[in-house]
Amino acid sequence: MTDTDKNGIDSCPCFSDRPYSDCCEPVVSGARPAETALELMRARYSAYATGGVEFIVSSTHPSRQSECDERAIRSWSANSEWTGFDIISISKGEAKDREGSVEFVARFTEDRMKKTLHETATFKRGDDKQWYYVDGTIHPPKPFIRPEEDKINRNDPCPCGSGKKHKKCCMGN
Repeated sequence: MTDTDKNGIDSCPCFSDRPYSDCCEPVVSGARPAETALELMRARYSAYATGGVEFIVSSTHPSRQSECDERAIRSWSANSEWTGFDIISISKGEAKDREGSVEFVARFTEDRMKKTLHETATFKRGDDKQWYYVDGTIHPPKPFIRPEEDKINRNDPCPCGSGKKHKKCCMGN
């Protein structure tokens, strides 16, 4: 039997396999600060998944908070189903560090389309000892390249099953 926290969430949206109440909720709610850049990154993903827009803004570095569009964040959060979160790499960002980065892939469904966000997020610890999200570098998706053996030549039979050559059928459309 899984634990259910007061918000009715069994496991943490960050896919840590821990109850939300023991994982990201204390950070998102402001009960305690994130101890590492990774913990802040997980909490920010969970905030997107749970509609914690205020936390997303407040955990953005003060020099960048004016750039936060709360309406757009709220809309993206509410209109997306958050379906996965994977950490690719971590550089620094431990309790003793002043800065760090976390490369991650967030998966979500928006407008019935499955999407991914692959980003390397940078974090800094402020003078108040809190971790803040500073910026992120988006990694564009790699283009799909069909293997040579899967390519259909113009004189091959059309894959639609018409019996015609590809060039005389679907290739020409």
